[in-house]
Amino acid sequence: MLDDTDRRILRYYQSDPEMKAGDLAERAGVTASTLTRRLERLRDEGILRGVRGVIHWPSLGYEVEVSLRVTLDKTQPRAFDEFIAAARDVPEVLEIQTFLGQVDVRLSVIARDMGHYQQLYRDRLLTLPHINDIEALMHVARLKGKEALPL
Repeated sequence: MLDDTDRRILRYYQSDPEMKAGDLAERAGVTASTLTRRLERLRDEGILRGVRGVIHWPSLGYEVEVSLRVTLDKTQPRAFDEFIAAARDVPEVLEIQTFLGQVDVRLSVIARDMGHYQQLYRDRLLTLPHINDIEALMHVARLKGKEALPL
């Protein structure tokens, strides 16, 4: 179980993961050694899963983002496994989510421009196995993209 101190540490850590340990300990109201022990425990328990670099895609020339909603042919027993394994091999597929309901899988895809997306769609995405239906939703704007939890 997380206590209030853990939640305070996580709140400040997620707001600025590059904050120096001493500053983080001070803001969270704990000693540096307590902070170190607690962060280590949170990592060991899989609660704190690391720090990652977030890259601004347009800076690298990726201007198009598309969400694909895919319905699979569920008469095939390994449809999900084979589709997901193949989708993981497409570098432009950034995220794969599975669902219960009418849509089985959602892919988040980036491309440099519409020409690149069309080529990617025809050559790599439509050739993924067991697709029964696919719907493309063109990303227009990200209005909220925060990953921080309300701690």
